[in-house]
Amino acid sequence: MQHDRQRVNYVNTLTQTDWDMITSIIPEGSRVLDLGCGDCALLGELVTRKKVRGRGVDIDGLRLVDGMALGLPVYQGDLDDGLADFADDAYDYVILNQTLQVVKHPQIVLREMMRIGRFGIVGFPNFGHWSLRTGLFFGGRAPKSPALPFEWYNTPNIRVLTIRDFRAFCREENLRIVAEHYLILNQWRRHFLARHSANLMAHIGLFVVARNDEGQH
Repeated sequence: MQHDRQRVNYVNTLTQTDWDMITSIIPEGSRVLDLGCGDCALLGELVTRKKVRGRGVDIDGLRLVDGMALGLPVYQGDLDDGLADFADDAYDYVILNQTLQVVKHPQIVLREMMRIGRFGIVGFPNFGHWSLRTGLFFGGRAPKSPALPFEWYNTPNIRVLTIRDFRAFCREENLRIVAEHYLILNQWRRHFLARHSANLMAHIGLFVVARNDEGQH
């Protein structure tokens, strides 16, 4: 599967919101690895705005040309093959934004990103959103939403997960959830009520995670 699909079409309408949230999370001067970076636009934004020392990884070499043109270090590789070329704790933050749902081996990818980075930032569409549930129940067809506008036959998404699924995964993998952010009604939220309604109400979840042996964020 081509990882240029990792930043799927609907991100075009949400990218700046995604980027602003991710940029606000990452401290200035951090070492950052962006997995499934596409044309490196987010990484370039982080370099410009937060002066990070960054690198991008994507399977599509043609898209990485844009990152190279910006002077960014890039690496062409398939995330599903692992990240053995990267050393343990080589980065402060590893980003996996709008990519988790399209990889073949998400458990391997997540374990590798947490080996490489102190903190992981994971963003994904929430398949538990109420519109998807009601669409399937009442319509009897593969559901769609603003965050998931694809037909069943052309969707790049091969993994279906909800916010509740990801929380459970973190418990099983002994990962600490440092922060949770949710896109609800076109606004990012993270307060108590949002956390408890996110699995039903959020189009997108954005998590900051760390190994339990890491210090507090």
